[in-house]
Amino acid sequence: MNVKTVHAYFEILDDTLLGYRVPAWKKSAGRRMIETEKFYLFDVGVTNYLSRRRPAPGTPEFGLSFEQYILMELKTWQAYRNPELEIRHWRSASGLEVDFILGDMRLALEVKSSSRISYQHLKGLRIIRDECAVKKTVLVSTETLPRTVDGIEILPWRIFIDNLWAGAYEL
Repeated sequence: MNVKTVHAYFEILDDTLLGYRVPAWKKSAGRRMIETEKFYLFDVGVTNYLSRRRPAPGTPEFGLSFEQYILMELKTWQAYRNPELEIRHWRSASGLEVDFILGDMRLALEVKSSSRISYQHLKGLRIIRDECAVKKTVLVSTETLPRTVDGIEILPWRIFIDNLWAGAYEL
C-alpha cells in the first residue's frame, strides 16, 4: 500500500471523528524536532481491541491506554469549552518528549501511568520549560496525592480532570 493511500485512510478516520491527529510542535530554538504527528482512535477500548492489547496496570500497554484516555478527556473539553484550542505534542530528535502541548505553550502536559513519579519522569517537562515560554507544566499520573517537584505540578489524573473542567488552566 502506498503512502498516499494510507494518508487517505487516516483522512477518512479524521474527517469522520473516528480518529484524532495530534500534530507535532515544530518551533524550537536550537533543537531538532521530530515532526511526525501522532494518531489516536476515538476510543481506548476500540484501540485496545484492535491492537490486541491487554492493558494491565504497570505494563507499557496500560501507559498507552492511559495517555489515550487523558487525550480523549482533553478532546471532549476542547469540543465543549474551546474548539479553537490546538493540541500538539513535542518530541526532539534526541528522544525527549512531552505528550501534549495545549495552546501556544500555555500548558505542557506529560502523562505517566506510574504510581511513583521520579525525577527522571520530569525530564521532558523540565527541558521544554527551560527552552520555550511554557506557562504551566503538569504531569498527570496514577499517584494518589498532588505535589510539586522542581516547579512542575504532579497531579493524580482525577484531580487534573476536575481542574480542567473547573477552568483552573488558562487555555
